Amino acid sequence: MLRLALDRPVGTPLNLLCLGAHADDIEIGAGGTILTLLQRHPGSTVRWVVFSANGARAEEAQASAREFLAGAGPSRVDTLDARDGFFPAEFLKLKEQFEALKREVEPDLILTHTRHDGHQDHRALAGLTWNTWRDHLILGYEIPKYDPDTGNPNVLVPLAPEVAEQKVAALMRHFATQRSRRWFVPETCHALMRLCGLQAAAPMGLAEAFFGPKLWL
Repeated sequence: MLRLALDRPVGTPLNLLCLGAHADDIEIGAGGTILTLLQRHPGSTVRWVVFSANGARAEEAQASAREFLAGAGPSRVDTLDARDGFFPAEFLKLKEQFEALKREVEPDLILTHTRHDGHQDHRALAGLTWNTWRDHLILGYEIPKYDPDTGNPNVLVPLAPEVAEQKVAALMRHFATQRSRRWFVPETCHALMRLCGLQAAAPMGLAEAFFGPKLWL
């Protein structure tokens, strides 16, 4: 397995930008990686943005983000009101929000959706991310769902078992509105991390996976 490291020594704070279309997307796709990075880089600054979260969903997103960012330094969590399922139709509004973010943050790493995701909201967000930040490290995470769009990720982050358990427990605890969904069960999260762990030859058998279409070695 070839390894690629961030150009920041362990112990040095990072500036992270975490973007998700809906409440729980960031945690599902990158929660373990965020927890791992915050352990390795204490005091990191995090900007966490959920573009579609209203009412109970916004409350869930805020509470969950606070738990995941407990080990971070100065951080900010934004829950916005884009219409779920209609991101392509709200392109102008989203573009303006991205341009505002660009003026406010200078991230070392951006975690967002992948451009080949079958969900229209996820695809729109991924496209805007790549259009907005042209000279940054961007990694796209996957969301398991009905669409058969999981691919062959090329960036793998091994996870410790306790980190994987913390991720899954937080998801199940904070997102009560999703418990009626058949796929929203611990087994789904564990299965994906276990499969990624196999692909990564991870020492503990667990990992999260990302797409890094453009990397500077």
